Amino acid sequence: MDYVYGPGKNHLFVPGPVNIPEQVLRAMNRNNEDYRSPAVPALTKTLLEDVKKIFKTTSGTPFLFPTTGTGAWESALTNTLSPGDRIVSFLIGQFSLLWIDQQQRLNFNVDVIESDWGEGAKLDVLASKLAADTEHTIKAVCIVHNETATGVTNDLSLVRRILDEYRHPALFLVDGVSSICALDFRMDDWGVDVALTGSQKALSLPTGMGIVCASPRALEASKTAKSLRVFFDWKDYLKFYNLGTYWPYTPSIQLLYGLRAALDLIFEEGLENVIARHRRLGQATRLAVEAWGLKNCTQKEEWFSDTVTAVLVPPYIDSSEIVRRAWKRYNLSLGLGLNKVAGKVFRIGHLGNLNELQLLGCLAGVEMILKDVGYPVKLGSGVAAASAYLQNNIPLIPSRI
Repeated sequence: MDYVYGPGKNHLFVPGPVNIPEQVLRAMNRNNEDYRSPAVPALTKTLLEDVKKIFKTTSGTPFLFPTTGTGAWESALTNTLSPGDRIVSFLIGQFSLLWIDQQQRLNFNVDVIESDWGEGAKLDVLASKLAADTEHTIKAVCIVHNETATGVTNDLSLVRRILDEYRHPALFLVDGVSSICALDFRMDDWGVDVALTGSQKALSLPTGMGIVCASPRALEASKTAKSLRVFFDWKDYLKFYNLGTYWPYTPSIQLLYGLRAALDLIFEEGLENVIARHRRLGQATRLAVEAWGLKNCTQKEEWFSDTVTAVLVPPYIDSSEIVRRAWKRYNLSLGLGLNKVAGKVFRIGHLGNLNELQLLGCLAGVEMILKDVGYPVKLGSGVAAASAYLQNNIPLIPSRI
């Protein structure tokens, strides 16, 4: 049967794709236009400069690919590395697993450091490997900043300190798909060589744009990297950057105007305020989970994510039923448990253009669903815990002070 829209709006609380603001929808509601006209290159030039601000870099070079985060992964790897290169990569959940699979299929020699799902990257093991690698056979360290399958955030500043401690020249490649524009991310300060994100996460755009930012060292590495690349080749982009036309092939005009509107919203609120808002949303969600008597999949507070919370359910409950019922009865979209945590967790995404009252609506829905599936939750308990915290911590809206 055809799916029928329910009344009101769908409450979208998966960890991406996320809600799209009205301002972005209006900006994208336009016809196609000639991307070789003076208008689109002029727009692109401002976008490339402003994108650097969300990576917190002055020296990085951004690339806007019509792709998803998976394509951005491939671009980061193939432009900087050669087949057979040894890379260290951390397996901490489904998306780090998928990136490792890509690395292996691209014929790199992947040295995998695996953690239990719910744990962060084992950086002590990285330190041991770097200490032993006196001949510098490790060419890159690859890490997912924020693993959405388990709600784990890794400490990138510590990765950089470890690389520096052993004076190791390995490139530092970071998946920031569900972190950039929501969590603290400092490309220059942390010496990240390639960082990437996707449009459908904290930028609050439709899926379809992979954004890659490369350091000068990464650009230098791309000159000698021997991996095959065509569509994702930085060299083609750089050629057109120098010509002032910017696009080696057809971009999505609508997404470019949407990105302009999304960045304007972020800068109006202030990037640091955006990061603080996500911190509030994450803490409020965790307080609700605690009030329900449930546990966070993330095993230590130091790894808690402010963009997604993976909630463990009792063994007598199938978490997939929670997600199904949320959609069927309450028009609420929650994230499924993936792979090793399938049926064991459901995920609440709290990222993007989202405010505190929207989150409270989601938490109220989750409480009713938990009651529906036989979990003895006290209705209002999580909402009360989150509300008490938020009422004491929400600042005035910056533009209305």
